[in-house]
Amino acid sequence: MPHSYNKIWIHAIWATKDRNHFIQSQIERKLYDFIYHQFVELGCVVRAINGMPDHIHCLFLLNPQKSIVEVIKQVKGSSSYFMNNESLINEKFSWQTGYAAYSVSESVLERVYRYIKNQKEHHRKKCFQNEYEDFLKLYGLLKNEN
Repeated sequence: MPHSYNKIWIHAIWATKDRNHFIQSQIERKLYDFIYHQFVELGCVVRAINGMPDHIHCLFLLNPQKSIVEVIKQVKGSSSYFMNNESLINEKFSWQTGYAAYSVSESVLERVYRYIKNQKEHHRKKCFQNEYEDFLKLYGLLKNEN
């Protein structure tokens, strides 16, 4: 085959440092727009960005010339700098060190998109910690205790 083809959708999740509620409604649009443009500059098509005051979900098409590690590192680093440089909150903003990233099949892309877009409604029923543990169990990264 003379050509290479890649189409890898990623659902990435990361939290604010110490899960502080830094991303309040009055600034979330500015932050999400900035993050959107960072993904675009990295050559990644963005399908959805949304979250809660203490974490964010992003659904994007990975640029085949980039690794997930470098994309997430760039987006998190530049968005932290943006938040602090623009003084969008009164405290020093930072993200936690880690992140979660999962590949998403085309067959469930729309479902993941809706899940991300409905974060606020979803979290009325389930806290972030439980949600995160459920993701780890779903992807075999945490054993079920049942």
